[in-house]
Amino acid sequence: MTEEVDTGRRHFLTVATIATGAVGAAFVAVPFLASWKPSARAKAMGAPVEVDVSKLEPGAMLKVEWRGKAIFIVNRTPQMLAQIEGVDGELRDPGSNESEQPEFAKNPARALKPEYLVLVGVCTHLGCAPLDKFSKGDVTVGADWPGGFFCPCHGSKFDMSGRVFKDVPAPTNLPVPPYSFLSDARILIGAEAGKA
Repeated sequence: MTEEVDTGRRHFLTVATIATGAVGAAFVAVPFLASWKPSARAKAMGAPVEVDVSKLEPGAMLKVEWRGKAIFIVNRTPQMLAQIEGVDGELRDPGSNESEQPEFAKNPARALKPEYLVLVGVCTHLGCAPLDKFSKGDVTVGADWPGGFFCPCHGSKFDMSGRVFKDVPAPTNLPVPPYSFLSDARILIGAEAGKA
């Protein structure tokens, strides 16, 4: 007995099997490849943050988050800016030569505009959160305190520009993140002007 092979039907079944396998492979590959893309949360962690400082009163501080870190924005008064002067001899890195900041922040104010200080609010010793102790002679810091930031965990002290004092555990100044002004009232944290 010889059986006749239906080549047309065999060809159809071969093509249908290949097509079904390709569709199945696509259904498996799409979610797998999509899992390689960073999530919206991961993208947001590195994305620049736009901050409105129009309602930030002189002498006040605003805290925002960028890349999972606290960012301090201080609207410094003329008196606060005056506290920066005359303390260079007490500072470990007064010129900000060994500290992390954009090139534009290598000045005593460590800022694009002297009245607005933008800092990463994480102590450079062990990552604690410094407190704002802007008043001169604050009793919790000391009678000779000129004003600035104080880390209560291990006693690190920083001036009104985030520069670290000598003889404290913190090794460097508080970091200045890259930032730019979009307008007089809007700061973009995470991107310098003219840089992507």
